[in-house]
Formats: sequence, C-alpha cells, structure tokens
Amino acid sequence: MDNRQWGNPYYGGGMGMGCPPPPQYCPPQVLPTQYDPPLFSPTQQYVKPVLSNEVVTHIHPSHTTTVNQHMIHHKHYFPHTESCVNECCETHTMCGMPVNPCCPQMPFGY
Repeated sequence: MDNRQWGNPYYGGGMGMGCPPPPQYCPPQVLPTQYDPPLFSPTQQYVKPVLSNEVVTHIHPSHTTTVNQHMIHHKHYFPHTESCVNECCETHTMCGMPVNPCCPQMPFGY
C-alpha cells in the first residue's frame, strides 16, 4: 500500500490533493490573571501659587508750631541835672515783625 494514499494525513479528504484538513479548535483554557509590578512615570511637578494680601499702614505725623515773637525794645535814659526834679522818659519802639519761615512774604508789602 502506498503511504501517500492511506497513511498520509494530507491525502484525500475531499479538499484536493495535498491540502491539509481544516484545524479543529479546542475550547480556550483561561489562566488566572497575572499582575506585573507597577510601572511609574516620572512625577510631574505642579506649582500652585497662593497669594495673600497684606496692608501695612505707615503713619508719618507732622506738627507745625507757630511762634509769634513780639520784640519789645526798651531804651533807658538817665538824664542828670542839677535840680531836684528827676525825669524819666520811656519809649516803646516796634522794630518789625519776625519772619515766618513757613509763609514767604509778598513783595512790596502786599
């Protein structure tokens, strides 16, 4: 007997000469799920600015003192005579007003 006719699985079967028969599939065998170790990507950095407002109050006090100076000039005379009458004369002369450094004077007294 010829092995090509009876013992060869690629012979016959109605599919034509030399064609293998279609494969037969078994039900799948399901294995338990396997877990690989986790893969870590590089950490992404985020910047979240938080702003807080603060008001600092600066107080710069000032004070102006106006000093009114009144100049009184006393001129004393002591006349001497041969009589028995003593005479005393007194004058009060205002020699001007002091200048206020805070207020400039107007020209020509205006």
